[in-house]
Amino acid sequence: MVSPQSIPTSDSNAHLSAPIDLARVRRLFARPHLIAPADFLRREIAGRMRERLALVKILPKQVLDAGCGAGADLALLQKDYPAAQVLGLDAAPAMAAAARPASSTGKSLLKRLLPAKAGIDVLAGDFGALPFGPDSIDLVWSNLALHWHPQPDRVFAEWRRVLRVDGVLMFSNFGPDSLRELRAAFAEVDACAHVLPFIDMHDFGDQLVAAGFSTPVMDMEVITVTYDTAQALLADVRALGGNPLATRSRGLMGRAAGMRLQAALERGRRADGKLVLTFEVLYGHAFRPAPRVTAAGEAIVRFQPRRPG
Repeated sequence: MVSPQSIPTSDSNAHLSAPIDLARVRRLFARPHLIAPADFLRREIAGRMRERLALVKILPKQVLDAGCGAGADLALLQKDYPAAQVLGLDAAPAMAAAARPASSTGKSLLKRLLPAKAGIDVLAGDFGALPFGPDSIDLVWSNLALHWHPQPDRVFAEWRRVLRVDGVLMFSNFGPDSLRELRAAFAEVDACAHVLPFIDMHDFGDQLVAAGFSTPVMDMEVITVTYDTAQALLADVRALGGNPLATRSRGLMGRAAGMRLQAALERGRRADGKLVLTFEVLYGHAFRPAPRVTAAGEAIVRFQPRRPG
């Protein structure tokens, strides 16, 4: 359990996780085939999310995969909840197109605009400004997507808005200890920001409470991935999405800087000869509680009927 914290949500006082350029995020994910090589990590984390979600008893009618990427989690969610309409949403139109089921390509425009009773539907859009009405989703699932948005507090508020009462949020995200080896190597090259400053899980917990979620639970584990070469390590980092920071250096890294980076990574080889990347993976889930006041501000008092005894 986490303690509440007041987080500003006005336009002038938005809580930024990092100066992320959302337009650049869309460009970085515009070519799904370049992102695919890192899917092994997304699949591993999705499996661990499913294990956690299996402990929550829920029969959702509408499920949202916020930041669905190429759609690998959509099939898992459909398998777990075969009677549900599973909605995939991604900010990159190319990713949403890759995730769209082949069967949907033959649908008429009218049918695509109407919600399905069951099955999978995919659209492009910002998961921090969802194109759904309030109280319309039973389960929001988001796998390794939240760290691409500069205002997670607003995202949480939006996810709570669309969730029905007793609806569930389940998400994963990288924590601040992720890519520490790469961050240290880049620090030997220049003073520019090359790696996202990921948010601590306690801050996420505070933001969930501030957004109006109940009983948020956050936990963390560390996953290490080993590599034979620095080139393979850097290729996976690019496949994970690269650098979306607005404060990044605009120029290409020169040959000399690239050699310094590789040398810095090489100095981190373990005794077994492997290079390592650390991923601190955060998992969070929370519920949309019943309202405590009416729209007019009047308190709602609920009484439990007394059982005959």
